[in-house]
Amino acid sequence: MLTRLSGSKIEASSLAARNLEASSLALLGAFCLFLSAVEYMIPKPLPFMRIGFANLPLMLGLCIFSLRSYLVLICIKIFGQALITGTLFSYIFLFSAAGTFSSALLMYLLFKLGKNNISFIGIGTAGAVISNISQLALAYFFIFAENVRYIAVPFLAVGLVTGILLGVFCEMFVKKSQWLPFSSRQDAKTRSCNFESLSSDQVIKGRLLIYNNLFNARTLFVAGLLIIPAVLFNPSTEFRCYQFLFFCFLVLLTGKKTNFLLTIFITLSIIMFNLIIPYGRILFSIGSFKITLGALEAGIHRAVTLQALVMLSKIIIRKDLFLPGAFGKLLGQSMFIFSEIMNRKYKITKKNIIMEIDNLLIELSEMRFEQPQIQKIKTKPIGYVILIFVIVFSWLPWI
Repeated sequence: MLTRLSGSKIEASSLAARNLEASSLALLGAFCLFLSAVEYMIPKPLPFMRIGFANLPLMLGLCIFSLRSYLVLICIKIFGQALITGTLFSYIFLFSAAGTFSSALLMYLLFKLGKNNISFIGIGTAGAVISNISQLALAYFFIFAENVRYIAVPFLAVGLVTGILLGVFCEMFVKKSQWLPFSSRQDAKTRSCNFESLSSDQVIKGRLLIYNNLFNARTLFVAGLLIIPAVLFNPSTEFRCYQFLFFCFLVLLTGKKTNFLLTIFITLSIIMFNLIIPYGRILFSIGSFKITLGALEAGIHRAVTLQALVMLSKIIIRKDLFLPGAFGKLLGQSMFIFSEIMNRKYKITKKNIIMEIDNLLIELSEMRFEQPQIQKIKTKPIGYVILIFVIVFSWLPWI
């Protein structure tokens, strides 16, 4: 009898520990999404450039999670960020995944091997630098080629500075935080909290409402998977330009918010970088600077391809897209907590930011977030017709 009771207590304790860990994962994952959203709003000369705010929850996770749970937190950050910003089908997702995985795994390795010999300043700096190096490597292959050397020094310098600042902030937070010890307590009391929506945008009007009611999120996702090869394997620069303009038109039809001036600026920036090293027939010269046909075509080809994928992502990816299984449930929970953080962001000010973030973490930790029953929208027959047309039109250059 005593053995059975003892076994029941151990099982209950183990279950409580797993629930607490899942709660902490969802909470830190939500803060990753919040900081990613803040960073996404900051204008940057390169769309894949990251200041590194969202690495802060990853650094805090070093103190709490095992390697397995830490990997789950990394995946929540990568996929959740892509869903929120609508970049899952774009090159930005690839850059984000490469930078996040490389920096997070290096930080975890340094934290475990360094014990008390490496501070968060050293860990954060190393993570930022390796993240930037991995993104520069991708930029070499996909965007700038040899011209990447012109952005390498300022890009690495920004990463170095932000890595140091995040490390300093993390050191101060760990010393003052009351949430970190709270997150490991198994007797933490919770109160239930239900959310009615995924987003702080409660009112959806016009074209966006029609778009949301016509298509199921998973149907859109599958359609996107069918369209991507049409863009990536299309050898014609001219037809890629048509695809890019077609996707821009579709974004306008959906009613989703996008900054087309920023899109034009980024497109022109990529083309200009590719013009730095001339090759092919000389079209004209500006002083000693030569504009060549080969460099111009390569720049346009890369720019419209990358921007077409960004536009396609905006059309196809919706916030109500949930992945199946335990990870999908955890990601969904992080999305709901993210919406609550957005509703309470006014509590984070510049006066005492460490204590304000810590208090918000404690406040959210005391809640049990229950995913509401979301009405599943089925794709309407006219929606299937529209998606078939979009897929066929995207593949039209091949046909």
